Amino acid sequence: GKRYKTSETTCQAISGALKQLMTQKPLERITVAEIMRGCGMARQHFYYHFDNVYDAVRWIFEEEAVALLREHEGVMLWQDGLLQLFQYLQENRAFCLCALRSMGRDHLKRFFQTDIRTIIQSTIRLIAAEQELTMLTQFYVGALVSIVEDWLLGEIQGTPEELIRFVDQVLRDHVRGAGLRLSQAGPGAAPLLEPDHCAGPVSK
Repeated sequence: GKRYKTSETTCQAISGALKQLMTQKPLERITVAEIMRGCGMARQHFYYHFDNVYDAVRWIFEEEAVALLREHEGVMLWQDGLLQLFQYLQENRAFCLCALRSMGRDHLKRFFQTDIRTIIQSTIRLIAAEQELTMLTQFYVGALVSIVEDWLLGEIQGTPEELIRFVDQVLRDHVRGAGLRLSQAGPGAAPLLEPDHCAGPVSK
């Protein structure tokens, strides 16, 4: 990347013009010249900041979606974090759908995975034994990524709040099941977790 030359204001202007164009046409039909006309700058200025149009899209997700959550990491309830991600997707739906269709599901999935791992990891630590942590985190991240993607594509109906309530119930049921398993494992087992541990870190 060429981020060392970046002016935040210039990058924001370029990304704003790109997002606007992405609501009108597929990414592969958008040219650098069009983007730079949209923000009133010379074409060559684009390459001071980005390698290509796809690099600019990656920067937008990093700056807007991922950074938004990273700011609150560890001090936000997982439900609030997931709601924030849904709200970002809702407010930027045309842009996100364009990126999803033009860059492919696998490419965009990496951004969702980063966000969702940040949101859910601390909660998973409360319900998983150490040896299960990696596998269980991967399981829930994969499931949530699929839900978010399918919702964005309109394949799942429901409001963000309804989907979060569903995931919350699944997690609480998991805690109850894990608690039962641990209680049956005998006195050497880890202590029983209460269902309310699903609330995640306490909001400051």
